[in-house]
Amino acid sequence: MAKTKKSRAPLGNTEIRRLMLHYFYERNKNATSSKGKKGSAVKISDVKRELKAAHGLAQQEVQSNLTYLISQGWVEEKPIEKMFTARGGTMIPSTTTYFQITAAGIDKIEGPGEFTNPQSHGIKIEATGQNIITLGDGNQVNAKFGELGEALAELRDAITTSDAAEADKLSLVADVQPSNRS
Repeated sequence: MAKTKKSRAPLGNTEIRRLMLHYFYERNKNATSSKGKKGSAVKISDVKRELKAAHGLAQQEVQSNLTYLISQGWVEEKPIEKMFTARGGTMIPSTTTYFQITAAGIDKIEGPGEFTNPQSHGIKIEATGQNIITLGDGNQVNAKFGELGEALAELRDAITTSDAAEADKLSLVADVQPSNRS
């Protein structure tokens, strides 16, 4: 008689990401070391195995959603490089990658706390005397765009103090944050 697979209702990516982020959060919360079996940082093979056992997630579901969580800054990769010697004396590099929840990921679950670094520390304007104005967190703006820079700084402040979801705030602040291009 053939084994039948337990079927589960298909989960959407958002639910899978939530499960995965909670997995990394619980790992960090219960960690007794930085890496390894009881560590906050974990290898991809362990992530896939443990999420399959706990939630029935396929390797493809774990990998694609882990990529998303990394790109959003909720989880980070921590590669550890080592060298080992082959029989002939040749040194061969080896990299083991660990994955760990970030402070932003913890704040996503717990909400911002006393130690959360705010996106905007207020509006600070300094004139350098060379038609360059320094705004907010050190962004430099040509004086002829000073009013625009002030408006963007005010908009960024309004976004960070709004009642919007934290993920939405991060996305919106990134849209109005000046780039460091010359």
